[in-house]
Amino acid sequence: MQDPLSRLRNLKLALAAVSISFVGFALMVFARWLDTQQHLNDLAFFPWGDVGATLFAAGILGIGIDFLLRRDDEERAEERLQRALRNQAPALRAAVIDGFAFNAEDLAAVATPDTLDRVMRNSLALRLNDSEFASEIYDDLRDKAIRASERWHDVKVSVHLTMAAGTRETHAPAYTATMKWEYTFIPKHAVRRFAAVSNRSEYRDLMADPEATSTWYVRPASGIDAGDRATFEVVQFVVGGDPKTVRRTTSRGGQVYTASIGDEAVAIGKPVTVSYTSRALIPRHGHLLHLDMDAPTRNIAVELDYTDTDIDYVNVLDFFVSSHKTRIEHTPPNVPERSVSVAHDGWVFQRSGVAFVLVTAPAVEASALRPASK
Repeated sequence: MQDPLSRLRNLKLALAAVSISFVGFALMVFARWLDTQQHLNDLAFFPWGDVGATLFAAGILGIGIDFLLRRDDEERAEERLQRALRNQAPALRAAVIDGFAFNAEDLAAVATPDTLDRVMRNSLALRLNDSEFASEIYDDLRDKAIRASERWHDVKVSVHLTMAAGTRETHAPAYTATMKWEYTFIPKHAVRRFAAVSNRSEYRDLMADPEATSTWYVRPASGIDAGDRATFEVVQFVVGGDPKTVRRTTSRGGQVYTASIGDEAVAIGKPVTVSYTSRALIPRHGHLLHLDMDAPTRNIAVELDYTDTDIDYVNVLDFFVSSHKTRIEHTPPNVPERSVSVAHDGWVFQRSGVAFVLVTAPAVEASALRPASK
């Protein structure tokens, strides 16, 4: 079945042939009539009949020739087009691929999300020579990246450990960790939340929450109450140098701190710098301080100062899954200050982090585990 454009072309050609034939027939009739008009002999010098016969024959022959050769012409045109496409296919394919590779706007304009996913899976499969492996790791990375609405840059964390007041007279010896975080990001949520919980299922739910919530987990067996202000507290929250009010709400076995980033900062969509300071109790018998990134993060620097404690040494376990190497530095033993710094350049996903294993001297450890005297 011919397309509308071809049918219109054929109709125009038929009308033109019929018109030419009609004009030729009219000239032939005019020539015969002119022969009978003696007073118009001056017009007889022009061969009206011959011209009319030629036009009439051209119109009739044109229709017949077009009808006979139309199929052959279409086949020859299609063959020429296919030959040109075959000859130019490599160049066209290379141009399309280069355009997509260097211009994301062009790719986004012609490709749906599903098409983009298939392009990425196929590209990764070619690089890894394993389509199943490429598909699974791409889907995992895509889901993690899309689920995270915010991305942090240049995160700086300073942690100062001290002996918690009264820990030697209680059944829950602990350190006080004063932590200051600073990072730059484009806010997507107008409110930042910080929660301290002791329920494991609630902790998992908060960790899976896409909202801007940082969660501090307190083991019930530690003897520390997660709902106590002394256990966890956000003491300061600053956005772009402007201090914000921090509100606290409590529930059974937990507490939540809320600070406003501002609807205006979200609407503007420009990077802002956020810093906040919090305090938390670290059970001494747990020997562990674990810090997580709540969003995909680029460039991390963490420093732990344990000068004012009975900690003898700190081992570092980093959970940064990246091709970049993590740099870990301890202060030399011949200086009075005791600290360890961890730095990582490049991107890491949310829930990646660093764990500090707190090692105390055997005598200190024994006294910490000995029950308190009545």
